[in-house]
Amino acid sequence: MADHPSTFRAEDTVTQEVEWHDRAALHLASQSDGVLHHATALRRGSFAELIEQLMAMPQEERQRYVIEKAGDREYSPDEIAELARHPSFPRS
Repeated sequence: MADHPSTFRAEDTVTQEVEWHDRAALHLASQSDGVLHHATALRRGSFAELIEQLMAMPQEERQRYVIEKAGDREYSPDEIAELARHPSFPRS
């Protein structure tokens, strides 16, 4: 899914595909908001890389984190687990 809807020549260019290679940041859920939240990122990488790293953690630990994807969209641990099961998820 594109982060920023756009058109080109009056045709819709938005797809429903997940942008796995978009930049993303891993944050503690308790520090994910506020003016300086960009400085509190624990790790940065592609959206797919961070999903994979988070899913490697025990479930109880995963609940402490969120992933912020390009476009300021924040994903909860439950959303991340669902995306990890997505058929197009690029497994390494």
